[in-house]
Amino acid sequence: MTDTMDVGSAPAPAIPARLTYDEYADVLQGLSQASVDRHFDAFVDVPWDSPDFAIDHQDPRWVLPPDTDPLGGHEWYLALPIERQIEIGLWRQANILKVGLQFENILIRGIMQYVFSLRNGSPEFRYLTHEATEECHHTQMFQETVNRIGVDVPGMTRPIKMVVPFLPMVASFAPVGFFMMVLAGEEPIDHTQKAILRSGRDLPPVMRRIMQIHVAEEARHISFAHEYVKRRGPRMGRINRLISSIAFPIIMRAGCDLLMVPPRSFRKEFGIPRSVMKDLYWKAPGSRDRLQELFADVRMLAEQSGLMNPAARWMWRLLKIDGPSSRYRSEPPVAFVGR
Repeated sequence: MTDTMDVGSAPAPAIPARLTYDEYADVLQGLSQASVDRHFDAFVDVPWDSPDFAIDHQDPRWVLPPDTDPLGGHEWYLALPIERQIEIGLWRQANILKVGLQFENILIRGIMQYVFSLRNGSPEFRYLTHEATEECHHTQMFQETVNRIGVDVPGMTRPIKMVVPFLPMVASFAPVGFFMMVLAGEEPIDHTQKAILRSGRDLPPVMRRIMQIHVAEEARHISFAHEYVKRRGPRMGRINRLISSIAFPIIMRAGCDLLMVPPRSFRKEFGIPRSVMKDLYWKAPGSRDRLQELFADVRMLAEQSGLMNPAARWMWRLLKIDGPSSRYRSEPPVAFVGR
């Protein structure tokens, strides 16, 4: 069964701050049931053949939004002819989707690696295989959009692609670290897409629909990763917990840069001055604020998981992703409060 309702603001199931094993199992049962009750098919719930969903390379709605993409508000970009802004916007959106689907490919493989050794009766098995199924549909949805945009974007950089085959194995020997990696890939995109949907911006219909579907299902995925880290973090030994607390912001910043910072080929393709790229990612005050804002939920998770200590706070600050923590998951940034 599929659901075609508008899902831009679908909430994640509420999860208590600290759970016993039985409570944890109940939450996973709830997440699994939610996957049964509300799930989406990439080729059923997106009307690809509708005229409204055709990719129009003259559509000004592909211009990068200044409030959610640093380049979109830069004077260099705004001074370009509208046709060039659209061309850059199409390439940028296509590459973000390509990186996203490549990341979800890693996630799927890591999940399969993790569940391979789970004991019979583990509630994690059912939920995580639901998640892997949903991620497969996301990769189809993203790749179909890239194909229809018609730009041959690279996605991840070549050095990252070389280490990708080894990343899923982290799920076997360092599962907490793996689910930190999951959050590093999911949180920045989820935060950005929710901000775009909340803004009420007029989007190309295909982008609005895939964002709605992605946000709705990622709410469950992020809920699980949060609860997994929150449950396992306090149970680590002192040394492992210290190492994990310092690794957490490093993993988050690396994942963010992988997803949000355009590759060198993008700068060369469109002749973007190197100074503009350095300013936007992430030296300018506005872009620095945006970077810090992306991780408010994760800083809250670090505190709830016993993974925030003086050394960890220093690392969050060093990487320029420190700041106030969210009071609750998906708390809107100040710009959207009261709208």
